[in-house]
Amino acid sequence: MSSALAEAALRLDRVARSYAEGSGTLEVFRDVSLALREGEVVALVGPSGAGKSSLLHMAGLLEAPTAGDVIIAGVPSSSLSDTERTRLRRETIGFVYQAHHLLPEFSALENVMMPQLIAGQSRAAADAEARRLLDLVALSQRLSHRPSQLSGGEQQRVAIARALANHPRVLLADEPTGNLDPRTAGSVFDALLAIARREKTAALVATHNLELAARMDRALVLHEGRLLDGGKLGQKT
Repeated sequence: MSSALAEAALRLDRVARSYAEGSGTLEVFRDVSLALREGEVVALVGPSGAGKSSLLHMAGLLEAPTAGDVIIAGVPSSSLSDTERTRLRRETIGFVYQAHHLLPEFSALENVMMPQLIAGQSRAAADAEARRLLDLVALSQRLSHRPSQLSGGEQQRVAIARALANHPRVLLADEPTGNLDPRTAGSVFDALLAIARREKTAALVATHNLELAARMDRALVLHEGRLLDGGKLGQKT
């Protein structure tokens, strides 16, 4: 095994996913391999229906692959029990979705504190870390605001801070700017890019926005069940 693969925060080793469909089988993707280093932000692009969300669910241990293995921070997941997989997911993976899924009755600060409290952090430590993260996404003046009092872009920045609250090794983002206008999408992506690199978190970001994809370290293209190296979008190879 190469040192690059051995040190990967996230590695997919020839994973496949298929579903029973009637008397046959629907193959979503096959023989997919990738490796993400810490601090690396990688775009996952491809047409609607190509399986980007399914691949993120697989990488995030929300679904088990039909074949192959998902290795998080050097830990192969295929041999783990359901309880062990849940613990590994909780301790090493953060998620950001197109919808922010913030708890409406809590403030921005409390939303970012919540996963830390669930993980057993003291209230004082969770408060301090939530303030630090919200400052990194330029929301230090909005700590007491509830989601309904925030703009769409602000809501997504809170969601990014919350996803990183427990210092995951891997951040998985599924169309995190899909509901936003282009200008707001750009500012939210700026926040995601900056905080992932500062926190040294490996990030895999599914997006239809090729302008944003071109700003990431590299791109992977999911096409007809295969994962292809898209290189650095916008640059000649």
